[in-house]
Amino acid sequence: MAQSHDHAERHDPIYDQLAAKPEFDRLRHLYRRFIIPATIAFISWYALYVLMSMFAPGFMNHVLFGNINVALVFGLLQFVTTFGIAYLYSQYSNKHLDPLARQLNDEYDAYRASNGGN
Repeated sequence: MAQSHDHAERHDPIYDQLAAKPEFDRLRHLYRRFIIPATIAFISWYALYVLMSMFAPGFMNHVLFGNINVALVFGLLQFVTTFGIAYLYSQYSNKHLDPLARQLNDEYDAYRASNGGN
């Protein structure tokens, strides 16, 4: 008899055990705690850049010095923001996410070793 989709064996049984652990929930919580606000902030910042380009061309065309205008500075700041978020995520991950992920990975490896690699 065919198993329902919910009970299909799509992964190692250890995954269900690890996913039930509080450490796994904590890992997901900490990941989302950084990613969701960072994504919202970056998309908002990018949307501001696009909207200002569309609806405030006079402001965006304002020359700051030489051939450098506000739009160019906004555009370059998009790159700075991208690298800044990547750096902050790296620091956050090293401090909060990686230790939990390593712990869960070690438990997974121990399970695999004790079951002959299956």
